[in-house]
Amino acid sequence: MSQPLLTLDFLDTPAAPAAADHQPAQDVRVSPATRTGRQRKLYIESYGCQMNFSDSEIVSSILFEEGFDTTEQLADADLVLLNTCSIREKAEQTVRMRLSQINSHKKRNPGLLVGVLGCMAERLKSKFLEEEKLVDLVVGPDAYRDLPNLIREVDGGQKAVNVLLSRDETYADITPVRLNSNGITAFVSIMRGCDNMCSFCVVPFTRGRERSRDAHSIVQECRDLVAQGYKEVTLLGQNVDSYKWTSEDGQEFVNFAQLLERVALISPELRVRFSTSHPKDITDEVLYTMGKYENICKYIHLPAQSGNSRVLKLMNRTYDRPWYEERVQAIRRILGDDCAISTDMISGFCSETEEEHLETLSLIDFVQYDMGYNFFYSERPGTLAARKLADDVPLEVKKRRLQEVIDRQQLHARARYARMVGRVHRVLVEGRSKRSEEQLSGRNSQNQVVIFPKGTAQKGDYVNVLVTSTTGAALLGEIV
Repeated sequence: MSQPLLTLDFLDTPAAPAAADHQPAQDVRVSPATRTGRQRKLYIESYGCQMNFSDSEIVSSILFEEGFDTTEQLADADLVLLNTCSIREKAEQTVRMRLSQINSHKKRNPGLLVGVLGCMAERLKSKFLEEEKLVDLVVGPDAYRDLPNLIREVDGGQKAVNVLLSRDETYADITPVRLNSNGITAFVSIMRGCDNMCSFCVVPFTRGRERSRDAHSIVQECRDLVAQGYKEVTLLGQNVDSYKWTSEDGQEFVNFAQLLERVALISPELRVRFSTSHPKDITDEVLYTMGKYENICKYIHLPAQSGNSRVLKLMNRTYDRPWYEERVQAIRRILGDDCAISTDMISGFCSETEEEHLETLSLIDFVQYDMGYNFFYSERPGTLAARKLADDVPLEVKKRRLQEVIDRQQLHARARYARMVGRVHRVLVEGRSKRSEEQLSGRNSQNQVVIFPKGTAQKGDYVNVLVTSTTGAALLGEIV
């Protein structure tokens, strides 16, 4: 998938934020095998953000009931699905290349069914199905319940498509097959869609309008995960801070701060994370709730996109730089300097001047982000920016500005990691480190990777680790 220019080169990488705010295509994940003896085999590749990975778990659950096991081997598959990201042009190019490779495989296995899910589905359905003839079915993010019918259409010799968007689909009643989980951490989707019409972003057009899931179903899913031995959940949404649910009888209203508290109260041993926050919506109530409960992690992904108010207005972000700075100050005031903050930044947006670029660098200095996901601007067809604004910053200027953003961010990230040395951190062990069989890896509350000799610790344990050094991208230490 399209790999963003990250500000940090992680040895053991924290999970990427959810599919909001022009999120990067951070990862590609392949379905592990379930091996329960079902007749047909499903192979899924999930591209992009956490929301796509979560959706693939929903798809797997729906098709499990239809007689499909999942497989991690393309050669064993009867059905191949690519769950796609449409955030950047390179992401789409990568999916096209992958489809071409899969179709070469299909020539040797004519019975293989190939489909595209997710954000590319609505935008490119005609090209995939009719012009380029790359796939047999195309299914949008709100149509996964229709997959069994669509597969039957394809089995009958027809091409199949459903990319209709919904105003009420949340998949609240479907228990996901936890494909992308290590058995310790899990994603829980709390809402779908987005009502923020950022001028650079295609998400509102590919995922539809915002709707929040029943609060009771979210809490129950988290309780079930705890009963299964999970130790951490990440609450997902395009903009979690705008979560709001009202019961059908109108007697119960739950906002995001209240939902966060309900999940935190399930068990003190359950860590709670969330992503993504929009600067216009994150409230002091959310911050005070985070401060009240030790098991709510002290990490906030707060995409800025630019440090200049004029550019933010062109982006239709609905806040200016002073507003963003005030929200950062509130985080520091209520949660303290140790609360980690990460961001997204876009370099070279339409008409951005050199002086405005320098304001982005100065915002990075003001906040001192712990990590960042940074890109140069890539025009996406159908967005307001593509229709109304000229993509007039030369590519070489975009790349140079992006590198300056990365360099500045790395400077602060190294300093933020260095200040953690000499402290004891409570770490949830997530598994073996990529560095060595003799080392384990986990994350602290701030979402920083911590690597340490395994000793007697096991995956799923909470351990106290004295951090003795840092690589600048991870913390190294010893269990105490």
